[in-house]
Amino acid sequence: MKILLAGILGGIVMFIWTSIAHMFLPLGEAGISEIPNESAVLSAMQSNIGEQTGLYIFPGPGVGKNATRQEKNEAMKHMAEKMATNPSGILMYHGPGRPFTIGKWLGIEFGTELLEAILVVFLLAQTGIASFAGRVGFVLLAGILAALATNVSYWNWYGFPCVYTAGYMFIQIIGFLCVGIVAAFVLGKRGPAA
Repeated sequence: MKILLAGILGGIVMFIWTSIAHMFLPLGEAGISEIPNESAVLSAMQSNIGEQTGLYIFPGPGVGKNATRQEKNEAMKHMAEKMATNPSGILMYHGPGRPFTIGKWLGIEFGTELLEAILVVFLLAQTGIASFAGRVGFVLLAGILAALATNVSYWNWYGFPCVYTAGYMFIQIIGFLCVGIVAAFVLGKRGPAA
């Protein structure tokens, strides 16, 4: 029961921290800019992409969905020159009419952070770590692992800005640190596992 309580309280504290980081600190906006001449760009996207919600990469290799492995390999040989002469990046696109459901999005975010906290506290409970600092350190290391898992890859492969990557890693790591502190307090003292 203490494990579940620690996870729930940790998830709440993590959600409070990430909310503060996004709403009151510049961390949530780090590395993000608005598109210059947005109207023209949005018009071009709507004219060319239309209603096809998806994650797009550009420049693309220029082969269709049903390309053979050989066609894909051949196209990859020309990617360096395409990237040298064209803009590059990724775009998460939604056609017009996507509802602005902030309550739903916040609920999903809270549920995700709650699940993360419960899982990491469950893992902590499986260890023989008895000290306060050791428990906090374990959860902090799990947070560093979680922060590295996708953020560095997105920076490396897709060119996410360094300040964005560092900001989001910092938010995640501090969130897990908060969970670790809460879990160490709630779980209290116990002897090492046999």
